[in-house]
Amino acid sequence: MYIATSSSSSSSMLSVSRVRFSSSFSKYSAASFSPYNLSRVSASPSASQSCVSALNRKFRSLSFSSALRSLRCSAPRWRSYPVDWRSPVSLRAQARTTSPFIERFERNMATAASDHAFKGILTGLPKPGGGEFGKFFSLPALNDPRIERLPYSIKILLESAIRNCDDFEVTKDDVKKIIDWENTSPKQVEIPFKPARVLLQDFTGVPAVVDLACMRDAMKKLGSDPDKINPLVPVDLVVDHSVQVDVARSENAVQANMELEFQRNKERFAFLKWGSSAFQNMLVVPPGSGIVHQVNLEYLGRVVFNTDGILHPDSVVGTDSHTTMIDGLGVAGWGVGGIEAEAAMLGQPMSMVLPGVVGFKLSGKLRNGVTATDLVLTVTQMLRKHGVVGKFVEFYGDGMSELSLADRATIANMSPEYGATMGFFPVDHVTLQYLKLTGRSDETVAMIEAYLRANKMFIDYNEPQQERLYTSYLQLNLEEVEPCVSGPKRPHDRVPLKDMKTDWQACLDSQVGFKGFGVRKEEQGKAVSFSFHGQPAELKHGSVVIAAITSCTNTSNPSVMLGAGLVAKKACELGLEVKPWIKTSLAPGSGVVTKYLLQSGLQKYLNQLGFHIVGYGCTTCIGNSGELNESVASAISENDIIAAAVLSGNRNFEGRVHPLTRANYLASPPLVVAYALAGTVDIDFDKDPIGEGKDGKKVYFKDIWPSNEEIAEIVQSSVLPDMFKSTYEAITKGNPMWNQLSVPPSTLYSWDPNSTYIHEPPYFKDMTMDPPGPHGVKDAYCLLHLGDSITTDHISPAGSIHKDSPAAKYLIERGVDRKDFNSYGSRRGNDEVMARGTFANIRLVNKLLNGEVGPKTIHIPTGEKLYVFDAATRYKANGQDTIILAGAEYGSGSSRDWAAKGPMLLGVKAVIAKSFERIHRSNLVGMGIIPLCFKPGEDAETIGLTGHERYTIHLPTKISDIKPGQDVAVTTDTGKSFTCIVRFDTEVELAYFDHGGILHYVIRNLIKQ
Repeated sequence: MYIATSSSSSSSMLSVSRVRFSSSFSKYSAASFSPYNLSRVSASPSASQSCVSALNRKFRSLSFSSALRSLRCSAPRWRSYPVDWRSPVSLRAQARTTSPFIERFERNMATAASDHAFKGILTGLPKPGGGEFGKFFSLPALNDPRIERLPYSIKILLESAIRNCDDFEVTKDDVKKIIDWENTSPKQVEIPFKPARVLLQDFTGVPAVVDLACMRDAMKKLGSDPDKINPLVPVDLVVDHSVQVDVARSENAVQANMELEFQRNKERFAFLKWGSSAFQNMLVVPPGSGIVHQVNLEYLGRVVFNTDGILHPDSVVGTDSHTTMIDGLGVAGWGVGGIEAEAAMLGQPMSMVLPGVVGFKLSGKLRNGVTATDLVLTVTQMLRKHGVVGKFVEFYGDGMSELSLADRATIANMSPEYGATMGFFPVDHVTLQYLKLTGRSDETVAMIEAYLRANKMFIDYNEPQQERLYTSYLQLNLEEVEPCVSGPKRPHDRVPLKDMKTDWQACLDSQVGFKGFGVRKEEQGKAVSFSFHGQPAELKHGSVVIAAITSCTNTSNPSVMLGAGLVAKKACELGLEVKPWIKTSLAPGSGVVTKYLLQSGLQKYLNQLGFHIVGYGCTTCIGNSGELNESVASAISENDIIAAAVLSGNRNFEGRVHPLTRANYLASPPLVVAYALAGTVDIDFDKDPIGEGKDGKKVYFKDIWPSNEEIAEIVQSSVLPDMFKSTYEAITKGNPMWNQLSVPPSTLYSWDPNSTYIHEPPYFKDMTMDPPGPHGVKDAYCLLHLGDSITTDHISPAGSIHKDSPAAKYLIERGVDRKDFNSYGSRRGNDEVMARGTFANIRLVNKLLNGEVGPKTIHIPTGEKLYVFDAATRYKANGQDTIILAGAEYGSGSSRDWAAKGPMLLGVKAVIAKSFERIHRSNLVGMGIIPLCFKPGEDAETIGLTGHERYTIHLPTKISDIKPGQDVAVTTDTGKSFTCIVRFDTEVELAYFDHGGILHYVIRNLIKQ
């Protein structure tokens, strides 16, 4: 079957009417079966017909509520196949009850079998020993030569479009666009995409569940059925963002930190536990289990789904930007905003621009002493320079065989740092080996390989390779990668290790900026003496005060984790020690790490240097580094010391890791240990000694650094499949503190007005069934005038709540002691706290303050300097609109929906920037805020804007008169005017804006069913 390319330019945009919220659940929800359950697939004709029926039913005749009820897995389904420890979906089934509506629902599903547009390519996949694995939509059966040359990542989008094609939500025109990707992707055409599942962590998961609970209330108030609000695709939520490093360098750190975690977050955890029972199709992995992306990689990732006998690729969107880590497993996954994820949960097709794909060819082999972290920092710098925002990156080449799956996952993990939507590694033999290592059954792996080979989605480097089309090309010889770190303020500012001392000196000399601290020459050698627990101590500029082995980026990689253990072993044997005032910590991404560190005998050496395990979560990487010792903190703040943190994380934006560490360097776990031993970043590891050994001799870097052969040998002997099996067999057993949480059985949440953690947000307070239409912006004041690279950490910080902030005042007024403030991230379920925390980063640079750094602004009408929240409140009270002026890369960093929700609650109507980070722009749209871009070559400075003007944005008043990407005039009261590009990128986004936001759009369409 050869599909002709549509020549109509109008087909490039997806009509709003076609993408309205479906009146039924996803065509074949994975919620009711194990993705690894093969016994349910029958080769009989009736089973085949059932498969086709499930794919071809027309949902408009099926009521939404009955569809939701049908999602509940019945007890017979649970008993129909053996319990498989590998199946996260099977764990959901244990909690479900038989639905009285299943029989009626299945009768509806058995109709319209002949209607599917691509029924002719539905093909059986035979098992080697007889029978079938299942049916699949065969891309080769289309017999279109263009498909053979498509990037593997685009093939996944194509298969999804074909499988979901009903000429209602997904049309044949969408399929044509994807097949003709070479010609259509440069035109920024739009396609719908339905991910197979949604992934959440608790920082973003709590507000998502709050929104769902609030949407149920809104449905009830508008006279509809609240139970229509239910996830229609599998939702996995891993609680990993709440643990803080309160206790470090202690054998009891894990238990002590978990107890404090539950004390602070008991209310949030109970809310999540309520959500797991109140909403169908939701699995919550309790605290202490691991980091979401490592759990996804080792456990939740399916690679290939078997959905009621239909085989298809796994795909996932997550509310954490590092969801891309799963791309290393050959699973298409990327981060989206929380509100986008909520819509995807509820069956809304995701509207996306068909992306370009950068082909990244790897050759050669990493040299001895070079780690995967060094590689990813090099790749990040290359791709950042190339420009990959909004694109997929697909890796290929002979060098792929030299990279372990964990190495690939490390590179994929940092896609947000190099700006790509995905950093994709197609499935090959290395992938299959990893699946077996992590405990997937032989039959499951055989099914995955058979399906991907049959559908030309498997890459076998032992066979001649078909030349593939890419939008652009990059290549890297792995032998050219050298040891490095990144910092001191951005992940893509790579510094070769050999140049670190020189670079540090340059940073001290340079004026304040991304690579500068502006320290006068006479101050650079300053040393501050203080007492630490009765011992003499000293800090200088560049002294390390935090050394953290943390983050999914690296703790999922046995080679660098065991490499860190080997560095510790060699250091201990030589008599080296870490200074006691350095806060050292080790936070593994899963219990598997602990098992292999113990198996190898290396954990005791890490402990000896102070790298005790502190918990299983993100910790320092997201700012949960805990407090520094008071004497250390005082020495830094009272003497203006540029203190350093070295961490194996993925983000080092200023103010993120810790408020007192202005220099933050990303490094491999072995380098984290090395810098902890050195005690400073002001060191040349090639020339300067790290310390003095027990024999009085100087010890150098080369004396403690393990060879690649040493690391490979210990990985081979210490990382075993049974470790993964035993870890994940108990994944939902939780712990006593989690299991003791009691939650009500109600499906509507009982909001506690006195809660400072969970609060009913005001989004739907005055909502009616009529869309409000586009809002104008007239005579708006500038709330903030910002520069380049304003991150979501600047906009909506996740870390500690400053004692003098509006959020602190709110909490104190409600009887919360300072010690119980917790973090902004942990209080994302309370809109009152989060609105006050918007733009509360103490390192925020607002040009209205003429160089002063901090979370304040100028209230233009009075000239008063106020906290941003207080100024915004005053503007709102006077009925005055506000806008934000910004530079390039506005909203970069973590995918954080509160970075859009917060400004909306502050009354911000528009953001005018040079450019936006992909996810943040869509979040702004989802919350009804207008994103505008200056014309190329222009910005606030070139136009002569000071931020003291009043701004009117001349947007049409009818949604039908607004087109994606159109020019919009902006005028000011000073006579300056300029033209911007409105960044509503699709027709669907215009529909969201018309309704006042994506969630309002979903509610109204649900009620209309």
